[in-house]
Amino acid sequence: MIPPVLLPKARFSSGLHSYNALQRLNRRFTTLNPIPATFLRGGTSKGVFLNRAHLPKDQSQWGPIFLGLMGSPDTANGLQINGMGGGISSLSKICVVGSASAEQKAQGIDAEYTFVQVGIRDDTIDVSGNCGNLSSMVGVFAMDEGFCTRNPSAPSRTATIRFLNTNTNKIIDTTFPVTVAGGAVQPKLDLLQTTMAGVPGKASRISLEFISPAGARTGKLLPTGKPVDSVNVHNQEIPVSLVDATNPTVFVLYADLCRVLRPASLIDFSAPDSQALMESIRREGANKMGLDPGTQAQPKIAALSPSCDPDHDIVVHAFSMGVLHKAVPMTVGLCLGVATKVEGTLAWDLTHSMRLEKVRESELVRMKHPSGVVEVGADFGADGEVLKAKVIRTGRRIMKGAVWW
Repeated sequence: MIPPVLLPKARFSSGLHSYNALQRLNRRFTTLNPIPATFLRGGTSKGVFLNRAHLPKDQSQWGPIFLGLMGSPDTANGLQINGMGGGISSLSKICVVGSASAEQKAQGIDAEYTFVQVGIRDDTIDVSGNCGNLSSMVGVFAMDEGFCTRNPSAPSRTATIRFLNTNTNKIIDTTFPVTVAGGAVQPKLDLLQTTMAGVPGKASRISLEFISPAGARTGKLLPTGKPVDSVNVHNQEIPVSLVDATNPTVFVLYADLCRVLRPASLIDFSAPDSQALMESIRREGANKMGLDPGTQAQPKIAALSPSCDPDHDIVVHAFSMGVLHKAVPMTVGLCLGVATKVEGTLAWDLTHSMRLEKVRESELVRMKHPSGVVEVGADFGADGEVLKAKVIRTGRRIMKGAVWW
């Protein structure tokens, strides 16, 4: 079993330093308080972006800083009222971005970053996976912080920034509009170029390409070697597709959930029995993938339904940290985009008839989620290898300053 990639928890036993004593220790010797920070929206997520140079080199010391910064754990009401968090998983995120090493720069990498999912009601600091939505703003932040530059004397309308995600050890390219101001090339995010479901208004088009995304956590696109597996939950066999592209995900059919839950009408994904069933399936899927089922951030789980409308190709209800996501975690969307092109998966079966008619017209798969429709794509090589997964996002700078932890 692959162990969870978790930073040591910030809560210590009574025989060691108290939590407050540890905070004071970190403040005195390692980290500024307040710490310089930038608050950014990327896709349908918002997060705090930090310069890696402002944090302790020892990642085991990050926990208390991140928990204090986000206002976790908020055991009373789960609102993270005492920090920058927003009480839901898509608003309890941190990106730590740093300059590329000399060796990485020689490989064309401009920056590297670590994504952190911060627990809301508990003190979990989870770095087991990546966030696709916030990945869209890593290149912008890297340019703003001066980690990478482009030549202003040979300006282009766009810039492509290549960075390494340390969670998955994968390369990501992000391309966005730029302008020259003050003698420097700067990201320009306020062009009225595109819209995205779940975000009001138009903004600049940010293209994300996840290079060789297969096996981000398990090392294989299909961790079990099969496009469809079966898990036993409530003494019933439930088919699942276990796919690892950008992040590992358990896919299950909405129809099979109905077979187990027997709802009077539509499934209420906020109901305790629905949440418990999804978590049970996720945990069984995690075991089969060789992942720790106790790590809620990985793998994700999503329920799939066939399309009944010409404006989309498949319907997805995805869970994040145990609750229904208001849109879709972008790494789940990208993983689903890959899965629709892997023969024999549940996603393939749901979109196969559509694909025969439409794939010639567009390489993108249109998936409907609770907030609208998103298009994702995947390119495959002749040998079946996943070359890249891609999606369009928008983003916005919200705040730059300092935050107390």
